[in-house]
Amino acid sequence: MTNDIRLIYITTGSAEEARKIGRTLVDERLAACVNILGPVGSIFRWDGEIKEGTELVLIAKTTLDRVDSLTETVNKLHSYDCPCVASFPIEGGNSAFMKWVEAEINV
Repeated sequence: MTNDIRLIYITTGSAEEARKIGRTLVDERLAACVNILGPVGSIFRWDGEIKEGTELVLIAKTTLDRVDSLTETVNKLHSYDCPCVASFPIEGGNSAFMKWVEAEINV
């Protein structure tokens, strides 16, 4: 099992945008799989004011060497000025799944 698998947490403002980003990441082999969750409520500060909104969450499964390219792609496709794209390492789990992620990305 590898320690190079990452979960990437991304938020979007609409289901259409979430699907577009998710499909692009998988199509370009930047992610093996993308889950779309939500809607979720968000509370945040923007332009000096506290705002509330509804977003969708994407969780992409990828490898460490794809994180920068994945982030660049999300930034290009995203409607937000400052999209959330955060990488989290996987510390364990199903080794068959980890190998599948690597195989899907490294074709």
